[in-house]
Amino acid sequence: MCGVLTDALSTVLREPVQLTVAGRTDAGVHATGQVAHADLPASLDTAWLVRRLARLLPPDVRVRTVTAVPDAFDARFSALRRHYRYRVATAPSGAEPLRARDTLSWPFPVDVEAMNAASVRLLGEHDFAAFCKRREGATTVRELQRLVWSVDDAAVVTAEVSADAFCHSMVRSLVGALLDVGRARRTVDWPASLLSRGERASEVPVAPAHGLALVGVDYPSDEELEARAAVTRNVRTTAT
Repeated sequence: MCGVLTDALSTVLREPVQLTVAGRTDAGVHATGQVAHADLPASLDTAWLVRRLARLLPPDVRVRTVTAVPDAFDARFSALRRHYRYRVATAPSGAEPLRARDTLSWPFPVDVEAMNAASVRLLGEHDFAAFCKRREGATTVRELQRLVWSVDDAAVVTAEVSADAFCHSMVRSLVGALLDVGRARRTVDWPASLLSRGERASEVPVAPAHGLALVGVDYPSDEELEARAAVTRNVRTTAT
């Protein structure tokens, strides 16, 4: 998405544009609430730009709004938290055809109560290295603020996941581990027990990318943007 949108903006404005996004999602992950920033001319007609991009972008990429922000705003580092949603169809027939692109077909019944009990044990600030693909120089310490599972009448189980930030494959690994709890392959205590590992746990399954979507990003008030970015740029470690 970032590359496609960068190319489109550069074409429209007839000059190179550098784009910064709030969340760098894994390949195949969807986003309905992505936020990005770029330095554009102050005189630009933002409504015109939205219409122009709608004609130029492919059908699966859309810019809903373009808004002027303070100089201190940074789509990535100013963010307070990101919100993700993972959809799982547990009906024997699989995902509904119109939702097959954003919903995992999971041919096993799951115990949502057990999954929620295991999820509660993961909340808070921890080193989530066991659930992340490590990147050189990047911390895996994150504050997981929300992880709740629900089920609707169509047997679609949905995870709502929020954190101040996520490391590579973290949400998909959490989902994979908790689905194993849901189908009774693992105990309720197992996912939280992995937090002491300090390294990637090979036994944690990574859920497929297409069931995941970035659905929102929260930011502080304009007056707090610069301070928030400074906090985010600090490399965190867990207390010893």
